[in-house]
Amino acid sequence: MDSSRSLLGLSPRAIASGPRDSTTESVGLLRLLDCDRERGAFSSSFALAGIRGSLALLLVSALARLADLFDFKTRRHRRRKGCGGGGGRRDGGTMRWVVRLSGMCSAALVMVLLSPSLQAFPPAEAIRSSHYLRFPGGGYNHQLAAAFGDADGFGFRRAPSFNNAAECEPPSVNGTSSCDPSLVHVAITLDEGYLRGSIAVVHSVLAHAVCPESVFFHFLVSEAGLESLVRSTFPGLRFKAYYFDPDRVRGLISASVRQALEQPLNYARNYLADILERCVSRVIYLDSDLVVVDDIAKLWRKGLGSRAVGAPEYCHANFTKYFTDRFWSDRRLASAFAGRRPCYFNTGVMVLDLVRWRGAGYTRRIERWMEVQKRGAAPGGPGRIYDLGSLPPFLLVFAGHVAPIEHRWNQHGLGGDNINGSCRDLHPGPVSLLHWSGSGKPWVRLDSNHPCPLDNLWAPYDLYGPAVG
Repeated sequence: MDSSRSLLGLSPRAIASGPRDSTTESVGLLRLLDCDRERGAFSSSFALAGIRGSLALLLVSALARLADLFDFKTRRHRRRKGCGGGGGRRDGGTMRWVVRLSGMCSAALVMVLLSPSLQAFPPAEAIRSSHYLRFPGGGYNHQLAAAFGDADGFGFRRAPSFNNAAECEPPSVNGTSSCDPSLVHVAITLDEGYLRGSIAVVHSVLAHAVCPESVFFHFLVSEAGLESLVRSTFPGLRFKAYYFDPDRVRGLISASVRQALEQPLNYARNYLADILERCVSRVIYLDSDLVVVDDIAKLWRKGLGSRAVGAPEYCHANFTKYFTDRFWSDRRLASAFAGRRPCYFNTGVMVLDLVRWRGAGYTRRIERWMEVQKRGAAPGGPGRIYDLGSLPPFLLVFAGHVAPIEHRWNQHGLGGDNINGSCRDLHPGPVSLLHWSGSGKPWVRLDSNHPCPLDNLWAPYDLYGPAVG
C-alpha cells in the first residue's frame, strides 16, 4: 500500500466504507505533513542523486575507455610506419585528453538534463493536457483529442462507490433533479485545463461526506463532452452540467497579472444565480484547486443571516493592495467602501444565498465595476483600478458585507504567490479545506518531481494515472 495513503487512512476501501471521523482524518493529514517534512525530501533527493551520479560515471568511464583504445591504435599505426617519435606520443596524448574532456562535459550535460533542480522550473500553471480525455473503461473524447492531442496510457480511474450513512435521509429516486430540499448543492467549473483538479475536488467531497448521495454537483462548462468523463469516473453521481458562454463575459475582462486569471470560466461564479434552476436557493461554490477534508454538510449549514455571501474573512490582510493608486486617489471610486469595514476574502470558497443575490441584482453590480476597469485600462483611459482577475469586483460589491465563516474552511494560498508559485505552509488552526490558490498547482508540481510538502496532501484524491488494462 502507498505510504501516504496508509498514513492518511485513506485507502479506496476505507474511503468508501461509510461514515468517517473527519477530525481523525484531519489529524492524519497533518501527521503526513510532518512525516513528509522529515523524510520525503531527503529520500527522493538521495535516490535521484544516486541515479544521476551512476549514469554520469558510466558515461565518463566509457568515453575514457574509447580514448585509451583510440590512443593505442594510433601508436601501433605509427610504429608500423616507422614514425614512433615523441611528437606522435604528444599528439596521441593530446587527442586522448580532448576526448576525455569532451566526455566530462557530456556527463555534466546529462546531469543537468536529468536533474529537475538544475533546470529552470516553469511557473506551476495548470497545463492544458488532453490525455485527461481518456475515460475509465476505455471511452475517449475524439473531438477534444483532435484539438489538443493525446498521450497514450493515462486516464482517470473509476472512483469507489460512496453510500449514505444510516442517519442520512434517503435520496430522491430522480438523481438528475436538483429541486430536492434535502440536497447539498456544490458548484464547480469544469474545463480541460483544470479537469484533473476538478475531479479531485469531487472525490474529496464524496470521500468525507457523511451523506455523499445527498450532494448534488452543478458543473459550469464551456467545452462539450467533459460531463461524460465525470459520469464515467463517478457512476451514480448526482449532477448537472451547464454551458457557460465565454462571450457573455469576454468583453468585460481586462488583462491580469497572470494569464490563467483572464479565462472567461473564472467569471462564471458571477452568474450562478442566473444559471442554476430557481428552485436552488443556496449553493457552495468551490474552486478547482482544492480538496475538502471534512463533511461538506457542515459548511452547507453555516448561517448567513442577512448576507448573500458567506466566506472566511482575513481582516489582517492589507486590503489596499488589491486596488491601484488610481482607485484610492479618486474619491468617487474609493467612496464605494464608505460606511463599511472591508476585509479580504477568497472567492474560491463561498456559500451563496441565491435568493438574496437575485433580489439585489448582484450580478449586474459586479459587471458595472468590470466596465469601469475596462474603460480605465483602455488606451487613453484614466488607468486601471485593479490588477488581479475576478476577485476585485467581488470585493468592491461584497467586502464588509460578508457573513464570516471559520478560517478552517479555506486554508488558502498553498499554491504560492501569483508569479513564482513558491511553497507555503498552513495557517495556524484546524483544517477542513486545503486550497492551492496562487500560481502553483499540486498536480503540476507532483508530475514534475518538484512538489511542495503540502502537495502530498492533495495526492490521495487524484484519480488520474496509468490506465488499467
